[in-house]
Amino acid sequence: MKCINCNTIYEYNPFLLLCPKCRNLLEIKIENPSVSWSTWRRRHTGVWRYREALPVPSSVKPITLGEGGTPLVPVEDTRVYIKFEGSNPTGSFKDRGMTIGITIAKNLGTQVVIAASTGNTASSMAAYAARAGLRAVVVLPEKNISEGKLLQTVLHGAYIVRIRGSFDKAMYYTLEVVERLGKLVYPLNSFNPIRLEGQKTVAYEIVDQLGYVPDYVIVPVGNAGNIAAIWKGFKELYEWGLADKLPKMVGVQAEGASPLATAWSRGLEEPVWFEEPETIASAIRIGKPVNWRRAFIAVRESRGLFTTVGDSEILESQKIIARRVGLGVEPSSAAAFAGFLKLVDNRTIDRSSRVVVIATGHALKDPGSMKLHSASTIEVYSLDELARLLVGIAGG
Repeated sequence: MKCINCNTIYEYNPFLLLCPKCRNLLEIKIENPSVSWSTWRRRHTGVWRYREALPVPSSVKPITLGEGGTPLVPVEDTRVYIKFEGSNPTGSFKDRGMTIGITIAKNLGTQVVIAASTGNTASSMAAYAARAGLRAVVVLPEKNISEGKLLQTVLHGAYIVRIRGSFDKAMYYTLEVVERLGKLVYPLNSFNPIRLEGQKTVAYEIVDQLGYVPDYVIVPVGNAGNIAAIWKGFKELYEWGLADKLPKMVGVQAEGASPLATAWSRGLEEPVWFEEPETIASAIRIGKPVNWRRAFIAVRESRGLFTTVGDSEILESQKIIARRVGLGVEPSSAAAFAGFLKLVDNRTIDRSSRVVVIATGHALKDPGSMKLHSASTIEVYSLDELARLLVGIAGG
C-alpha cells in the first residue's frame, strides 16, 4: 500500500485506510502478478475474471452476484462506445467495487459494514451485504435521494440512517465513526482503496472487449474515485505489457457541483469546494469529493482534462442516448455523454478519435428524471383511427 501524497509504503492491511504519516489516501499496488489475456479469456466475463490483479487471496471465496462483463455499445456509425454499467446486478458500477469490499469484509470476520451514499453505493452495499449475511448501515443525506435507489436499499434490508445536511456531512460522519469504533465496523466508501480495486476492472474490460486502448475515456465525476480507479487499471495493463498505450482521462462534472472542474479551469492545485452542490444528477451532487487528489493525479498523468455541463445538457443527452442508442441511463451517466458532445463541438476531441464514455448507472435508478421528458401520447377511439395513425407514422 502506498500513500498518494507522501509516497510512504506500507505492508498490505485491509484495515489501513489512511496514511498514518500524513492522513491522506492510500493506493494498493499489485506487484508482478502472473497475468495474461489468454488466461483471463478462458474464464467467464466479469470482475473475477481478473482475479490475479485483485487484492484477494486465492483461497478466499468471492461474494459475487455476477457483476462486470457489461456491454460496450457503439454509438451509430462512429468510433464512440458507451460502456453500460447500468447492466450490473444493482444497476450501477458500484457493484464492481462492492464484490471486492464485501468479500474482504466477510473474510475479516466483520459483522457490520457502513457507507455514506447518495444512493448507488447504498443499494449496492445493501445487496452484497445481504448476499454475505452481513448487516449494512447506510448514512444518507436528509434529501435529494432518488426514490429508486432508496427503495432498493430498503428492499435488501439495510439500516438506513438519515442525517441533516449534504452527502459531504454524511461522509464526514462515516469517516469519524469508523475512526472511533475501529474494527467493529468496516467502511465501504471509496476512501477504502480495496473498493477501487474492483472498479479498475472497467479498464481491463474495455481493452478486453475492443482489443485496443481508446484515445479518450470519459467519466462522470462525483466523489471522484471511479476516474482514478479506471486510470489505475489502464496503467497496470500498460506496466504489465498487456496494453501498448494509455488513454486520456476526461472527468465531467455538473456545473452546480464542480469543485474539480472549476479548479482545473482556474489552474488551481486544489478543489474549489461547493458547500451546497446542486444538480439534477444526484449521483454526482457532491461538493467535497474525498478522492479529489486521486482524480487530479489521473487526469494530469493521462494528459486529460475536466469539463462541466449544465442540467439542460444532461437531460438532452439522456434523451439522445435513449432514443438514438437505445440505452436508458441515469443523469450522471448522461453528464459524461454531454461532456463528450461538448468537447467534440468545441474541437477539443477530434471526431475521428476512439472514445469510450462510461455510463455509470441505469435510468431506473432515478425514475424522477425520466418524468421530465415529453412523450408522444395520442388518443384513438376506433380501430380505423389506430390504422390511420400507424399509416401516418410509417410514412414518416
